[in-house]
Amino acid sequence: MNRKYVVKLTEEERLQLQKIISAGTTSARKIRRAQILLKSDSSPEGPNWNYQAICAAFDVSAVTVTAVRKAYCQGGLEAALNRKKPEREYLHCLDGEAEAHLIALACSQPPAGHARWTLRLLRDRFVEAGYVEQVSHETIRQVLKKTN
Repeated sequence: MNRKYVVKLTEEERLQLQKIISAGTTSARKIRRAQILLKSDSSPEGPNWNYQAICAAFDVSAVTVTAVRKAYCQGGLEAALNRKKPEREYLHCLDGEAEAHLIALACSQPPAGHARWTLRLLRDRFVEAGYVEQVSHETIRQVLKKTN
């Protein structure tokens, strides 16, 4: 059979996958991927199922089977089972000092005519005070949420 990504599991990997499936304590995604790898095993001890049989047995698409096989061939067992970490790094527009000023502002009395601080009101006062040139109300929310 002409397959682009051929999975050949070692005995150790096969045992590890069996343990994941039988334990039942991991995520459904990880269990499903372990099942796909076990059935894709084209080593002499493996069942060597084709795409259609795997798709029918586990109710997944051929794209999923290909993705699991590709991840195994390119990155090994851990790459095939676990999610990839995001590569993007997020820049924070507020440093610790600015966050401290924001928290102090949020803890102070709201301006006259307002019963409480709103995110947009905090944002406007924070920008007026000159701590930052611009900031979104969502950034204000995230900073206040993490301080609890």
